[in-house]
Amino acid sequence: MKQVVHIIRKVDYEKQYVKGLQLEMDYELATLFDALQGKDAKQIELSKIRLSEIHLELEAFHAFA
Repeated sequence: MKQVVHIIRKVDYEKQYVKGLQLEMDYELATLFDALQGKDAKQIELSKIRLSEIHLELEAFHAFA
């Protein structure tokens, strides 16, 4: 029974983590949009790097399925 509870908690944690990543992705996309509008090359590059990291994390959780 403890194993079942542990698995359920793990799944709940993963779902919350994925939701957090999705919110962070939305924020980073908005930041990238602002940087593109302002032609801020440094922020554009930072946003692209962070979006790539978020994408890899989401892939690890199969969040795109």
